[in-house]
Amino acid sequence: MEQAASQVVGRLVDLVLNPIILVLFAAGFFLFMWGLVQFLWGLRSGEVGDSGKQHMLWGIVGMLIMVSVYGILRIINDTLDLNAQNPDVSRLNDVGKPFNFTGK
Repeated sequence: MEQAASQVVGRLVDLVLNPIILVLFAAGFFLFMWGLVQFLWGLRSGEVGDSGKQHMLWGIVGMLIMVSVYGILRIINDTLDLNAQNPDVSRLNDVGKPFNFTGK
């Protein structure tokens, strides 16, 4: 049962969360690049590229957030050892029934 849950969580991370993080990171990167193009285009035409600066700033912020989310997920995954092929269930038989006040 525990191994099945671990496999479900592993597939959820591999098939859903990691692609979402990758797409959002790519969106932040493209926003940064679009801001850079706007900024450089503004320099060429002699204007101040405030819009380009804002796009670059938010692109960097978005990429930092996505890297942080990926790092947090890796820490949780490594801490809980969700990718373990053979989880340690040696103490499972030592667990007794809970205490019952009725004595049954």
